[in-house]
Amino acid sequence: MTKDPDNITGERHDSETELDASGLYCPEPVMLLHNKIRDIAEGDLLRVIATDPSTERDIPKFCLFLGHELLDTGQDGDRYIFLIKKKAET
Repeated sequence: MTKDPDNITGERHDSETELDASGLYCPEPVMLLHNKIRDIAEGDLLRVIATDPSTERDIPKFCLFLGHELLDTGQDGDRYIFLIKKKAET
């Protein structure tokens, strides 16, 4: 994963949705992520922005457990940024 905030915070993709969980603490960011990822299409991207340091641990585990692809992570000041690709249902 790149840790370059200019890369992760830069250009947006057409099939990208954003979830801003800034100011929320565990377990709220992951709960919102779980709900939001249900709303997007298979293969679409979800950019998650959070300020809770525990998301650095929780969001990668969420992706691993549910089979979503964590494409990139980064940090911009006190913001943690994650780019997730929703898995294709089988």
